[in-house]
Amino acid sequence: MKNFQDKTAFVTGGASGIGLGTTKVFVKNGMKVVIADARQHAINEVLEYFKENGGEVHGICFNVTDREAYARAADEAESVFGNIHVLFNNAGVGMGGGPTAQTTFKDWDYGMGVNIGGVINGVLTMLPRMLKHGEEGHIVSTSSTCGLLATGGMAIYCTSKYAVTGFMECLAVELQDSDIGVSVLYPGPTRTNLGQSTWENRPEHLRNEGDTGLPQRSGERPRSMEDMQRVFMDPLEMGERVLRGIRRNDLFIHTHPEFTEGYISRHDAIIRAVPDEQVDAERWNIIKGFSTTYTDRYDKQEKVGPPDW
Repeated sequence: MKNFQDKTAFVTGGASGIGLGTTKVFVKNGMKVVIADARQHAINEVLEYFKENGGEVHGICFNVTDREAYARAADEAESVFGNIHVLFNNAGVGMGGGPTAQTTFKDWDYGMGVNIGGVINGVLTMLPRMLKHGEEGHIVSTSSTCGLLATGGMAIYCTSKYAVTGFMECLAVELQDSDIGVSVLYPGPTRTNLGQSTWENRPEHLRNEGDTGLPQRSGERPRSMEDMQRVFMDPLEMGERVLRGIRRNDLFIHTHPEFTEGYISRHDAIIRAVPDEQVDAERWNIIKGFSTTYTDRYDKQEKVGPPDW
């Protein structure tokens, strides 16, 4: 997708953080944007910003886990701005931060419901509409560096974000001959309010007894939030990277080179684990046509250079 002028984007989790930063970049490039968020007060603040600074932005308050509400939101978005061209599945919650044995089913239902369930709901709601209108478009879904690299104490978050990776890779293969591109975004540390929104949006029936929304810390004393935020990426820069990835039709949109060694380590471990033995010719002759053995969609990912905005 090359032309963004007067095209419409639907951004979930659009009232703060990466969603808001990307919305601002979309607007700067001539797009109309529907921001979806579960917090009406946050939507109101965003709409006031664009009222003062310019831009065609419409807000819809709903939870991405609610499929009926999602369908109504899609209808409303089309009635306001017309066809949807970009779907940015960005809404997410920061579940994790503790040993798996101490997590609860409520923790898992909440984390998986938003982080992968919301992406599924977005694609199944919007993709048929995008295919029907037949214009060029793009789907981006936010995973995480934790969607490729496992880390202890983050099982819910990693599981949900790994699922986003797999879903988008499958979808990219399916749609590679269409006019709809597919990308998966892997943000590193970014200045967001994910902790606050994760607590605000957690339904009462999925809260554990005694939950306060305050982080539980142990062990080494953490760095101050001010120090961390100082080096975290600005959401506006993240938005520029998202836009560039759409324009380039990148399957993978990485943002932080600091994680490269981790990616290489994991990749190399996978390759080393493949048995060092001869291929069974008869078996290979049968399975070599399976889509699971090879897809050329990976070959189409080009090298990404430094920022060009």
